[in-house]
Amino acid sequence: MNTPESAPAPRRFFVLAMLLVVYTFNFVDRQILGILAGPIKHDLGLSDTQLGALGGFAFALLYSTMGIPLAWLADRRGRTRVIAVSLAIWSGFTALCGLVGGFWSMFACRLGVGIGEAGGVAPSYALISAYFPARQRARALAIYSLGIPLGSAAGILFGGYVATTVDWRTAFAGVGLAGLVFTPLFGWLVRDPDRVGPAVAAPRLGEVARILARKRAFWLLSFGAAASSMMGYGLAFWLPSLMQRSFGLDLVQTARFFGLLLLIGGSVGVLAGGWIGDWLGGRDRAAFARLPALAYAVGVPLFAAGLWSGSAQVAFWLFLIPQALVYLWLAPVLSAVQHLVPAPMHATASASFLLINNLIGVGFGSLSLGKLSDALTPLYGQEALRHALTWGLGLYLIAALLMGLAGRHLREEWVEG
Repeated sequence: MNTPESAPAPRRFFVLAMLLVVYTFNFVDRQILGILAGPIKHDLGLSDTQLGALGGFAFALLYSTMGIPLAWLADRRGRTRVIAVSLAIWSGFTALCGLVGGFWSMFACRLGVGIGEAGGVAPSYALISAYFPARQRARALAIYSLGIPLGSAAGILFGGYVATTVDWRTAFAGVGLAGLVFTPLFGWLVRDPDRVGPAVAAPRLGEVARILARKRAFWLLSFGAAASSMMGYGLAFWLPSLMQRSFGLDLVQTARFFGLLLLIGGSVGVLAGGWIGDWLGGRDRAAFARLPALAYAVGVPLFAAGLWSGSAQVAFWLFLIPQALVYLWLAPVLSAVQHLVPAPMHATASASFLLINNLIGVGFGSLSLGKLSDALTPLYGQEALRHALTWGLGLYLIAALLMGLAGRHLREEWVEG
């Protein structure tokens, strides 16, 4: 079996670049629904609760639960193969979203997107660990995690422009077909360095579960990330609607506003988290958890000020800093989770973390904020969504508390390698 140091640096970064492209497709397909929520709601006659279910629960239901068996399969049969097949599946279902005729057909297509994306992320984390030594992993994971702001911004900008100039159905078809075209290229060019035969013995699921069950840091990190993701995914889904309802922006203006916010703030936050995480974490393992805790606490008042500002221009600058801060957690926490188990368990451990994070965060973030907005509408009318998002910021404070508590246990439970 090869070691991370044995792969030439150009090869390592080429594989990382290919994984970044796949992850970008992942978030284009995942987040494009947010910018298209307005025209979809109008054409299909949906409520905010139904939109929230499509944006979160429909996607997360199988995305979360299928992640562990697919990661286990990747640990045994090869990560690259599972990633390539997954990309083809979620891209195909994204294209099919452009053909739906109502809530339930869209729900079924979003389930399909979730099934596909379940096999993409955890095997990618493990593949990065196979190519990069421990001292570089947070930075490598940060570069990979750029797919979140890049993909989200691309989905919003592309979706907004195509929906305005053509229609929302064409936007879904376009991004789905692009992923299908890239799939064979990825499968041909990317190799798994740990796989030299048709099958490699891997730990049983029960063995991984027993190790993680004893790791207090794992549970605190997982539920802290889940609380953060509830608000993060909820904000990503509903902020475009807020900018149209409460700030008076049209669809293209909203796409520019939110696309640039994610591109600038998200990219800076992801990269800063990787570099600062490796720097501080090399001195004190607790920093991998305490850095995100501090970022959440600082970001909440700035987000609140932006939500209640009087203009879109002021809101943009108030949102920019906290948008970076709430992305700081990605690389440090993802790196820390992989260091709670031995190397052969990396993909399965990552999938276990993602099960908790995504089932709660993705599954209930946009849905709960949509239900809260519907419930507050009799009181606040057009401003109900603004109130719902303000209350939701408390989730970031919960995340800060849980991450802070995780720091001490990371020192005790860290596994080198």
